[in-house]
Amino acid sequence: MASNSETRNTYITVYMLTVIIGFPTNLLALFAFIQKIRVKATPNCILLLNLTISDLCFLVFLFFRMAEQKDGHWAFPTSLCPFSGFVYFSTIYTSTLFLTAVSVERYLGIAYPIHYKLKRHAVYALIASLGIWICSFGHCSVVYVTEFKRDNYSFLNMPHSNVCYDNFTETQLQVLLPVRLEMSIVLFLVPSLITCFCYFEFIRIVISSPHICRSKKQRAVGLVAATLAVFIICFTPFNTSHVVGYIQWKSPDWRIKVLVLSTFNACLDPIIFYFSSSAMKRSCCSFWTRMNEICMLPPLLHKLFNRGSETTGAQDQVCSSRKKSKGYLCDTAGRWR
Repeated sequence: MASNSETRNTYITVYMLTVIIGFPTNLLALFAFIQKIRVKATPNCILLLNLTISDLCFLVFLFFRMAEQKDGHWAFPTSLCPFSGFVYFSTIYTSTLFLTAVSVERYLGIAYPIHYKLKRHAVYALIASLGIWICSFGHCSVVYVTEFKRDNYSFLNMPHSNVCYDNFTETQLQVLLPVRLEMSIVLFLVPSLITCFCYFEFIRIVISSPHICRSKKQRAVGLVAATLAVFIICFTPFNTSHVVGYIQWKSPDWRIKVLVLSTFNACLDPIIFYFSSSAMKRSCCSFWTRMNEICMLPPLLHKLFNRGSETTGAQDQVCSSRKKSKGYLCDTAGRWR
């Protein structure tokens, strides 16, 4: 918890910006992926849809963080404390795992195009998504365990507390710190290594292939850059606090500061959606075209997004023609296959 009003106001400002930017962009992505799945459910769209739902859940429970910072203490019923923390931290790790799953799907599609296309089924993505949610929820249930370990805590008669998931006792730390270390390894370090390997190979193959057009190579670079930015900016500092906390055997005082950085995940993920899905790109172009008609956006923005829309259409035509001769390079949605 922030110790002074100036620091709390900084946190509230970051949270508000995240909500203002994250909600409309993720809702736009949600609409795009639902429309796409109605036409054809692909593994990529299913994974991105789940990632969008995770981000929206994160943003909803971010309001509890905002209220806590505004009041300077936990003002809600005590029973809401573990539940809000459970969902809040779970969605951080589901984002990590879904980004990793997308990277694996991309790598398999470009490295083993024919073999992967034959075994590429949406049901596998559904099973993987269910496994990711269960894995994340299972690990983050430590929030409930930790709160129940608090002195004089009773599930049937919960006294009101101004502290939520903070000021841990020694008994709580004995449970919490080892689990945090395990989460930083299993839910962050391993997925990070997998993501780096998949995307480095993905970029190497895409850049070296003469059959893939330049615009798609640029999209590939943008996808990898946005994903790595999320891991470096949002997830690395937060999980580093778990390792440091285990070594020092205490919850670091600066953990709240790096936890604020993780909120940017909800703003950066839509950038990944834009580079990952042509459906998302077309939705953005359509949205800005309508906004231009309603609000008369400046000519520069109008030109930029109209150009993007035309480019997307041209890319789809190029991919369609190439698909007839080399079906493994891209599909009708403009993705590398």
